Amino acid sequence: MPIGTLQIGKQKVTPNFIETLKKQFENKQTVKISVLRSARESKEDVKKYSEEILEELGGHYTARIIGFTIVLKKWRKKAR
Repeated sequence: MPIGTLQIGKQKVTPNFIETLKKQFENKQTVKISVLRSARESKEDVKKYSEEILEELGGHYTARIIGFTIVLKKWRKKAR
């Protein structure tokens, strides 16, 4: 399956961003989210965004942070 890509900019994580992300997961199992400079000051901001996104999406997703990129993966079973 192809990998989807999104970006978090100065608008940060909005309800519209979450809806777009959910639509990406309809066709893809993995989505990479790049956190642009306008949305972050440090790597702690990236971690905060990943936690916020996982909270909005629910339990079937896991996140991995690589640099300033969040890699989200959808699982069939609920993640631990």
